[in-house]
Amino acid sequence: MSQHDLTLAPDLEPPSGRVQLVFDHAHLVTVVRDAMLRATSSLEISTADFKAMLVPQSSGDRDAPSVVEYLIRMAKQGVEVRVMHSGVPSGPALSQLKKSSVKGVLPANLTIRRCPRLHAKAVVVDANWLYMGSANLTGAGLGAKGPTRRNFEWGMTSEDPSLVDAVLGRFNDLWEGAHCAGCGRRDVCPVPLEEPRL
Repeated sequence: MSQHDLTLAPDLEPPSGRVQLVFDHAHLVTVVRDAMLRATSSLEISTADFKAMLVPQSSGDRDAPSVVEYLIRMAKQGVEVRVMHSGVPSGPALSQLKKSSVKGVLPANLTIRRCPRLHAKAVVVDANWLYMGSANLTGAGLGAKGPTRRNFEWGMTSEDPSLVDAVLGRFNDLWEGAHCAGCGRRDVCPVPLEEPRL
């Protein structure tokens, strides 16, 4: 064995149950409409980019609410929503968050944290459904801009408990700052896991 740690996911059993592949525009229905927006207790999202993408219910829907509006609404209904991203939220996302805040504080149950090293894209719904793939939380990434105005993306979904628990465990480690001390990115992250300033 070399000096490098090659452990990928210790004690992870081979997946059981169904794993579904998701390509391109199908992300909008499979990941957003049929999973994220149906969360009843918890929703964890990790993404590099966090934008106020519109979530049309049908093609040509120009008055569609943004994903940020949905996240705010879900949090107000009691769903614990945690979003971890690496960059600065887009201007429209920050504006919508600011409108929903009271004296700069987001609604209860909605927490957003920034980790500049995060590049992983995952969604965990109600601690029992998982998406992992290439798509960011953007209109082009999740296919919300339309079938011809989107990125080429792919990923997979699963309800396998060992996969869901492994991804949720890693998300929680990052969320709680388990890697901040040895990260080495203090130059771009002086305040670990900072939350958006509203």
